[in-house]
Amino acid sequence: MSQRHCGRSASSSSEGSPTEVFTASYRLHESSYRLSIGMCRFSAFRISIAALIILVAATSRLSRAVDTAVLGSDASSPSNIVIGFVGGFVSHDNSHHGPVQLAERIQQSVPKGTYVRVFENRRRKRAYEDVLRLLDSDHDGVLSPEEKNRAHIILFGHSWGASAAVLLARDLRRRGIPVLLTVQVDSVAKLWQNDSVIPDNVTEAVNFYQTEGLVHGRREIAAADPAKTEILGNYRIDYKKTPVDCPESSWWDRVFTPGHMQSECDPRLWSRIESLVRQKLTPRPTPAAISLADQPRLSRYILQQNIIDQPSCAHECSDRHKHAARGLFDRF
Repeated sequence: MSQRHCGRSASSSSEGSPTEVFTASYRLHESSYRLSIGMCRFSAFRISIAALIILVAATSRLSRAVDTAVLGSDASSPSNIVIGFVGGFVSHDNSHHGPVQLAERIQQSVPKGTYVRVFENRRRKRAYEDVLRLLDSDHDGVLSPEEKNRAHIILFGHSWGASAAVLLARDLRRRGIPVLLTVQVDSVAKLWQNDSVIPDNVTEAVNFYQTEGLVHGRREIAAADPAKTEILGNYRIDYKKTPVDCPESSWWDRVFTPGHMQSECDPRLWSRIESLVRQKLTPRPTPAAISLADQPRLSRYILQQNIIDQPSCAHECSDRHKHAARGLFDRF
């Protein structure tokens, strides 16, 4: 009786009713489904973690590479600081753009003790902090008058980046830090910014602009104090006469902002700027010392010589300045 009872119970339990079989099968499939979902989620989590680690490592390597490349010598106390800003939403290391290319060329033959770096225009605060850190040679967190006076700072930029250069100069003015030169290329200010007035801590400033397309730069800059700041000129560039090929630019730029696009990739324009920057970094040897009053005329001469050599550019400098600059160089 017991064996038969157990046999029947076992047989009955193993076969079961259709409902019980269906329920057991459903539960089995549900468990398998949940297990597979959990494994997929865990795998995705592991992949995400691995990707994040790779990204962080790559970013760290890139940051180190950029920081290493921008220094011509000791980072603790450079004798020259050259900072550029790219326009729009361009990355600081996009080598298809003028400010980045200029920085790369300068880095190849900078004088000893020169710091060169390009920032996105939205990173002005970071650039400002870099300048303060670089000038603080004794690392006490306070800039002495001697540390401020040792500053040899050049700022340049394109579009929003040009406006950022002027605003950075203004930030440095609040700390009593002088700036040798600001260069604006087709400068475009954001709604809350003013890129037309150059602060009085800047010794020299120059502006390049074009007038074609939906976006074009500021036509004229002025000195807050003409006695302290020399405006080297507001130079208009005419790309209708001699257009510049920008193969890396988008169709949107080609159709709607052709002039603004060309000002960013114009090798002749950025070569002029490079000549001016190099003159500030390595002054031309002369038999006699050039006085501070003569420096702006020397800068104008360099700009005008380049412009005269390139007929594609129209300029708005007076003949008086041109002859004065030529006369200055004739002396040497």
